[in-house]
Amino acid sequence: MNCEVCQLKELDIEHFEIREVLRCILHTVLFHRALGLVRPKDIDLELFEITYVQCGDVELERKIDEKIDHFIDRVEKHPNKKNQICLSFYEVKNKQATWFTNKVERLYWEQWYINLNVAQHPKGISGKSYSSKVVVDPGAESRSARRAALETSLRDVLFQIIRFVNEKKDHIPPIPNLEGVSFPYEITISSSSDSAFGMDMLKRMLQTGHPTMLS
Repeated sequence: MNCEVCQLKELDIEHFEIREVLRCILHTVLFHRALGLVRPKDIDLELFEITYVQCGDVELERKIDEKIDHFIDRVEKHPNKKNQICLSFYEVKNKQATWFTNKVERLYWEQWYINLNVAQHPKGISGKSYSSKVVVDPGAESRSARRAALETSLRDVLFQIIRFVNEKKDHIPPIPNLEGVSFPYEITISSSSDSAFGMDMLKRMLQTGHPTMLS
């Protein structure tokens, strides 16, 4: 089985934007790979003029938020590194039983790489002021321009997702006889220096065949 891979456009974001950006991207992918058992729910982002759709499944939302919490924790522990989340869809196959185990194998058929470059926290500036004069923030204009650029890039990522799901369909396996709104999936987290993650991905490629790219 070939595994289709989509490397999403890298986004330069600040720490406080992580949760909204990841929710938007992960829920968008999962909605487009839903099995039809969904109650679509429109979500308006607070930081950007963007609306995306969730599946309306409480358990799915909980799992995504849990992974985002893990990602934020990793970013705080390993600053100054590019970080990546991989959302993988897979089939479950039972391998031939041995004397000791009835092994279940995961055959990955699609993987989405979300690439984030998270800026470091700026050092806090004292809020004390001994002047009654109005102070103009010289960085406000640059922050506004940066936010507008990020919004454009996030829209590009959403369009990239839509193009991929419209163009890549032949590799999707038969709908599994499982409860839930989505194909079986997993979400893994890595940083640019995480060699263990790279070895894990190589192992998956050997198991599932060389992936084809669409970026």
